[in-house]
Amino acid sequence: MRPFTSRRSLCAALLAASLWAPAVAHSAPADQRPVAAHPDKGDCPDSLGRKLTSRLDKTMNDVGKKAGIPGAVVGLWMPGKGCYVRSMGVADTRTGRPMAADSFVRIGSETKTFTVTALLELVDEGRVKLDDPISDYVKGVPNGRRITLRRLAQMRSGLFPYTEDPGFVHDLLSDPQRTFTPRQSLAYGFKHRNTFAPGKKFQYSNSNLVLLGMVVEKVTGHRLADVIRHRVLHPAHLRDTLFPQGNEFPRPHPRGYTDQTPSGEVADATNWNPSWAWAAGAMISDLQDLRTWAKSVATGQLLSPGTQKQRLKTLPTGFPGTTYGLGILKTNGWIGHNGSIPGYETVTVYLPSQKATLVVMMNTDITSQGQEPSTLLARAITAVATPENVYDGSATAP
Repeated sequence: MRPFTSRRSLCAALLAASLWAPAVAHSAPADQRPVAAHPDKGDCPDSLGRKLTSRLDKTMNDVGKKAGIPGAVVGLWMPGKGCYVRSMGVADTRTGRPMAADSFVRIGSETKTFTVTALLELVDEGRVKLDDPISDYVKGVPNGRRITLRRLAQMRSGLFPYTEDPGFVHDLLSDPQRTFTPRQSLAYGFKHRNTFAPGKKFQYSNSNLVLLGMVVEKVTGHRLADVIRHRVLHPAHLRDTLFPQGNEFPRPHPRGYTDQTPSGEVADATNWNPSWAWAAGAMISDLQDLRTWAKSVATGQLLSPGTQKQRLKTLPTGFPGTTYGLGILKTNGWIGHNGSIPGYETVTVYLPSQKATLVVMMNTDITSQGQEPSTLLARAITAVATPENVYDGSATAP
């Protein structure tokens, strides 16, 4: 979930590319460097086999170098075959501190899966209906009488994405510590005409999820963070996932690097305030919680079968092999979501046909040849491990 199209400078490419290989050379001579410097401890007792593991190691190394990724963690679990958990590169480009598999990261747009789950629980309880117009809950939404909660969750509302407004971009980047309220964020988008009639096509817009977060608060009478904690995180047994109120960030966490700055130069975005993203992208999690959540959200463990069926009823996005449901992505068999916020990117998906789970976490959102680094890495990993089901998250990368 990038607030605007980033500009990758030459110095950013040179800096990041120089960090990947040295970071994995702590325990061996340069000509014998292991690709995976820090295998996860205790969570992956059965490897996928030497040959496949070696190919995955090489894949991580190749993508990391080419895309200029400072540090990354990949977890792949394939029941009956084994698992693969690796951390590579550095968590801090200044100190050379290695990336660790037990790190917390900002998960960006993966927050959408939590917000929509909270909404769908209210659907199960009969407190809201997916075909209710947003105007029943939030006043002042352009064409709000015709835009339903379903259209918002499907990314088919036609509302202008507030993150694409030049004024928003200026205000965020001129003061990354600024606190935005949901109404303040939406106001940047509401200045623009709607981009199409509700339901006509797919357009990824964070405005949609901020509105759904407001619906959850309106109906429950509680803060969205509290609703998600009590109604989603606790029942799903996610102990290391949180909805921050400001820029708080549990340790350990890597430094996050972005080129979404006024000059386009690389900056440390670790402590930027994610309030602007709120229900669309403010949350924090870690590898093991995301592993648990991948299966939970894809199989509907917190929802009734009927509501989960509606969630997974996906529509075309315009990207071959990729469709979008109610706050959830389907891409070549994989179900879940990706996330991007200045400094960090993630992918959390589940493959029902093999009961496989993939989690990717990294400490940069700097694009490589116009593509998000998390998509590049997840695509490459799945091309090796599940060649008949290759991940592609391009549809959710505006």
